[in-house]
Amino acid sequence: MEIERLRALLEQVAQGAIPVETAIETLRDLPYQNLEFARIDHHRALRKGFPEVVFCQSKTPEQVAAIVNRLAERGRVLATRATETHFQAVRAQQPDAVYHPLARAITVGELPPDPKTPYGVVLAAGTADIPVAEEAVLTARMMGARIETLYDVGVAGIHRLLEHLPLLHGARAIAVVAGMEGALPSVVGGLVRCPVIAVPTSVGYGAHFGGLAPLLTMLNSCAPGVVVVNIDNGFGAGYCLGLMLNNTP
Repeated sequence: MEIERLRALLEQVAQGAIPVETAIETLRDLPYQNLEFARIDHHRALRKGFPEVVFCQSKTPEQVAAIVNRLAERGRVLATRATETHFQAVRAQQPDAVYHPLARAITVGELPPDPKTPYGVVLAAGTADIPVAEEAVLTARMMGARIETLYDVGVAGIHRLLEHLPLLHGARAIAVVAGMEGALPSVVGGLVRCPVIAVPTSVGYGAHFGGLAPLLTMLNSCAPGVVVVNIDNGFGAGYCLGLMLNNTP
């Protein structure tokens, strides 16, 4: 349950608009709801400020649909690493569900409106890195953050990045998604004063080792202010962006 909904419920009880028993029934599944194959953490939004996110990979379409359906009863839903098959199962129960093919994600409920300030930026070194970048963008936007994007600005043509320095300098946080050798986060980290979240991807040739090479490059960055998430973890980067921007005055 999201904080806004809980506050509204408690205010209705205080005003006598709804009976206490109705409120108790609404809160019955806190802190979690047991579906046997999943224990849905309805309390997470109160602890973390954002509801539990559904990781669809390795789950059956039926399992994903059941979890999403329970979460949707209490607010917005984000489901990551979803396929078209997952989406069709979800939409059968949630007609307003939307599939975001580039991000490989499903959302239920409207995205919050973008605030005017502050904003974060998501960079993708190459076009092949965009799916991971879009997962980060969608996650942060679901959390109510304003995100700008800049794609295909890798170090092989660094002039493509440098002409956008004003955008980078105005950001409160930046996520940099890169495969191959993974050098772009260090370059960006040396140009800006805000935190940089480095996201290695599994895009690259054989010596790239499925993302291990850029992961190690990013972990060994000499630019201060660069932190690293796991390989292809656009969700983790987007969540960090959301937290950074939502907690910035």
